Amino acid sequence: MTVFDIDVPAAEEGSTSVAEAIYNGISRGVDTAELKDGLSREKLSAFWDSFIEFCTTKGVDLLIALVVLFVGFYIVKRLTKHIRFSKRTEHLDPSVRTFFASFVSIGGKILIVITVCAIMGVPMSSVVAIIGSIGLAIGLALQGALANIAGGFVIMAFKPFKVGDYITANGDSGTVTDIGLFYTKIQTLNNSVIIVPNSTISNQTVKNDSAMPVRRYETTFSAAYGCDVDKVCAVLLKTASENAASVDAPAPNAFVSSHSDSAVIYTVQVWCRKEDYLALKESLAGEVKKAFDAEGIEIPFPQRVVHIDKP
Repeated sequence: MTVFDIDVPAAEEGSTSVAEAIYNGISRGVDTAELKDGLSREKLSAFWDSFIEFCTTKGVDLLIALVVLFVGFYIVKRLTKHIRFSKRTEHLDPSVRTFFASFVSIGGKILIVITVCAIMGVPMSSVVAIIGSIGLAIGLALQGALANIAGGFVIMAFKPFKVGDYITANGDSGTVTDIGLFYTKIQTLNNSVIIVPNSTISNQTVKNDSAMPVRRYETTFSAAYGCDVDKVCAVLLKTASENAASVDAPAPNAFVSSHSDSAVIYTVQVWCRKEDYLALKESLAGEVKKAFDAEGIEIPFPQRVVHIDKP
């Protein structure tokens, strides 16, 4: 390959582009490698000039935007933690604190991102248009999530239950441990956690066993037909009244509710504080069995009498 050892002439006065200088150089026999090297240097110089111009004009805005972003997210995190655990918010219902903290966290981060866009010089009309378009797309794609948020507001407004209540909803029973922006968490007696969407739980029938300070526990016992009815009722009332979890008012009640094939069925109604309900349920049956044994009251078991007639 022939290499021309000729100096590259400077662009003539009045030349309008680097391409013309390259063309003039080639026409004079200049080496192509030298032209490429010169062009690369010019590109690097142009990029460096653009970078310096950006740093002097937008660099300060970029730095401020980054500071606002990180400091803003930190403040939102601290504020959310303050809402959840501060002594100043102890008087608020735990469910209200949790829901409000989630709302502040999401809303605060969105506001910070909009502020950063404004600092960087993005036109707010464009930002609003983008947010509107994104909101519409998200709204169509996440209709269930938006319904959950609306359901959360319904729960906060009408308070059918709160954190710590024992409820039955959607066929599941347990203690409410958290009411979030999208979901409500229920902890069952066997220590399982059930996550129910707010839209579901706000649109269904909810049984709240903790709404009233006193609850009634109702159960049945059986005794043989040969036992004295008044004696059986008296033993049931005494046992129920002496239970540590029962309360004096309303007073317990015992009565004959039905007759089965081999026994008389007695119903016992005992009142207790809502926090003592499980203790009463677990202890009463055993105490009644001991009382029946002490008083000689027979608890029959299913039996059948067969008569055989001889021909």
